[in-house]
Amino acid sequence: MKKILLAFDGTHFSNGAFEFARKLNELEPVLVTGAFLPQAQAASFWSYADGMSGPQFVPLYEDAGAEVTKANKAKFEELCQRNGMEYRVHEDLYDFALPELKTETRYADLLIIGSEVFYENLGSSPNEYLQEILHKSECPVMVVPEKYDFPKTNVLCYDGTESSVYAIKQYAYLFPELVKRSTLLVYVNDDGNNEFPQQVNIEELVSRHFPDLTLMKLDMKPEKYFSNWINNRVSALIVTGSFGRSALSQLFRKSIASDVIAEHKLPVFIAHR
Repeated sequence: MKKILLAFDGTHFSNGAFEFARKLNELEPVLVTGAFLPQAQAASFWSYADGMSGPQFVPLYEDAGAEVTKANKAKFEELCQRNGMEYRVHEDLYDFALPELKTETRYADLLIIGSEVFYENLGSSPNEYLQEILHKSECPVMVVPEKYDFPKTNVLCYDGTESSVYAIKQYAYLFPELVKRSTLLVYVNDDGNNEFPQQVNIEELVSRHFPDLTLMKLDMKPEKYFSNWINNRVSALIVTGSFGRSALSQLFRKSIASDVIAEHKLPVFIAHR
């Protein structure tokens, strides 16, 4: 049985995130933990006062949205009970949401977040807070839109790096019930090289876990065209490595993760060490 962490911010309940957890529970029973984070005040969410190079998180505050948060917790419990799902609710309101959520992910197999509603008051998706979670999470993250088809196919994004192989393995280990579905191992390169990096090795590994596997090489500029190509695939789930952590593959992953998340059409599985 897997432990799945569902993170909701203050006043927003992601039906898409809960539905994904519910479908996983149908395939294999899971423990679902609801983490309800405090509402953020956008004007004071970031602080650069100390002159450091990165954003510093300031305290989040409980406000008039407390009643809505309470109602969302009740909704979560009622939905879990109705669907026969084992669940927990973490009641604490945190002073610093990100460090607390990072600790939560250390003790979970998977974090699921609704990309459209998670701190949507902070701006475009993926907003900076969601991006930080994708960087800092200590377990894989599934980012899902509010409306989507539950995946019938897997698209494994491969660029030859350790990170992309790690994500593929984590997905296979976590979801043995999904790997039997039709799967594309996709390599994108616009430099004219027609060879998969380490093709023999990656095919030997991936075909052991994904029996219905097709290798595909796309000759295109990933930063311009890949998100359009991937968003036209019906009922697909995208598997990708770390969120922009490697300079070598930053454009490729940005195209996959940021653009696909922003389109709100397909679930994206992201894993890094």
